Amino acid sequence: MMRMVVRRKKKSRYMRGTRTCGWGRTGQHRKSGLRGGVGHAGMHKHMWTWVIKYCPDYFGKHGFTRPPELIPKVNSINVGTLCAEAESLLRRGLAEMKEGKILIDVRKLGYNKVLGGGRVDKPLIVVAPSFSKSAIEKIKASGGEAITVR
Repeated sequence: MMRMVVRRKKKSRYMRGTRTCGWGRTGQHRKSGLRGGVGHAGMHKHMWTWVIKYCPDYFGKHGFTRPPELIPKVNSINVGTLCAEAESLLRRGLAEMKEGKILIDVRKLGYNKVLGGGRVDKPLIVVAPSFSKSAIEKIKASGGEAITVR
């Protein structure tokens, strides 16, 4: 019966002290040549079987990216911030009083959506292109109204 030799210590341990650690001429097993290239090198050549098995959707186009100029930019403000800044907006002429309520047009402030964060303790009339559901609920609960404008 033939016995297999068990190499308990790696070559990298017992060949230290030599210039090449048992890999022949200087430079072999030193850089990325032993790996077949760095990164995605060889995916269409010598690593093709790996691509087929583990990453079959690696090549080709998948979906599309919309041009940035076509994606609408949402500038939002919380309804609580509007309520806190209402008096200041009145003084600066960016809001006006209407029937005992403060009318704020968020388009003048550079916003196009009102979100429902914060507390509303004043009756506000808010004009905006879009609102979140919670913003509409909070504005109506305080005695104000939310006006959607396209």
